[in-house]
Amino acid sequence: MNASTRLRHALTERLTGEGTLVEPEWRAAARAVPRELFVTAYFRPVAGSVPTRCRPVRQGEPGWLEGIYADETLITQLDGRIRPDDVSEGTVAGSPSSSSTLPSLVLRMWQQLGAEPGHRVIEVGTGTGYSTALGAYRLGEAHLTSVEYDPEVGETAAAALRAAGLAPRLITGDGLRGDPDGGPYDRLIATCSVRYIPLPWLHQVRPGGRILVTLSGWSYANSLALLDVTGPGEATGRFLPGHTSFMIARPHDRPPRPTLALLPGEERPSRIDPAKLDTWTGGWVAQLAAPAAERMGAGAEQVLWDVSTGSQARTVPNPRGGWTVVQRGPVPLWDRVEQAVRHWESAGEPHQEQFGITVSPSRQRVWLDTEDGPGWDLPI
Repeated sequence: MNASTRLRHALTERLTGEGTLVEPEWRAAARAVPRELFVTAYFRPVAGSVPTRCRPVRQGEPGWLEGIYADETLITQLDGRIRPDDVSEGTVAGSPSSSSTLPSLVLRMWQQLGAEPGHRVIEVGTGTGYSTALGAYRLGEAHLTSVEYDPEVGETAAAALRAAGLAPRLITGDGLRGDPDGGPYDRLIATCSVRYIPLPWLHQVRPGGRILVTLSGWSYANSLALLDVTGPGEATGRFLPGHTSFMIARPHDRPPRPTLALLPGEERPSRIDPAKLDTWTGGWVAQLAAPAAERMGAGAEQVLWDVSTGSQARTVPNPRGGWTVVQRGPVPLWDRVEQAVRHWESAGEPHQEQFGITVSPSRQRVWLDTEDGPGWDLPI
């Protein structure tokens, strides 16, 4: 048994023992698909560097193969253009724009999707092609279509899939449009996050089909939702346990913005602890309440900034106790966040799995507990 096979089998056994891999068919896929075909080189963040810098790890270097099977997300592109082989020496700064998601998350999501052989499945976000290969192995390559936004990333994934002996249908284009020439599909799985459910998906997945997608936003809070399509343009679903995050789809990413200048505004005491926004679900609830705002800061010193309206809100500790919020602009950002967080607090600060989502052609609403409970519209 060579090193790749040994490490792949060890990873499969570890994920099985942890309860991630519960279906024998997906265990077989995990044992069969060599991840190194899809990640010939990757970036490692340099600990302690500010701003974060990355160093390339290339095929054959010490620790390269062990890193591939360490169940970690591996960065494969920075700033939409820089790949590990582009860096001849040293380190490079940049924002991750493509990656190979940690295998445990990929395999967990494929199982949550509930796809079976014979189902027609569309994957949005081919990326390196590793997730695509797992799906093609398990479901049959003739039943899987995968869409990649970045042409260069898509070409590299196609070559890796050929090397693995797999030939699913691949499309280069905007995955938010789905597959206008295909469908109907039984399942859709997204390996990028979105601000709202794209309407084409709701027409390309048949009634009774399912959509598994991570919802995110400009504050980069994430939540994984499983929706049942109930009719053309309509769906309902729940958010799932755990902590799932993906890079946001490029067409849904925040717009370019100038440098933030904090300006004076109206002051008052805050009715919530700003640090609640640092929690996984608290930050997500705040994002639901102010979807056009970007969140910065941490702890008692939070900053919300809506570039489209110029609205700002910031919190600071009050020397006499509690916190002071300063707001300006036409949108009262902190008022909206306060109200949402207080609803969440009154419910006992539950995880996202206590929330649901209802989608219609004109509205997408996330709600707490029941459909007639507190809710927030997504920015469609």
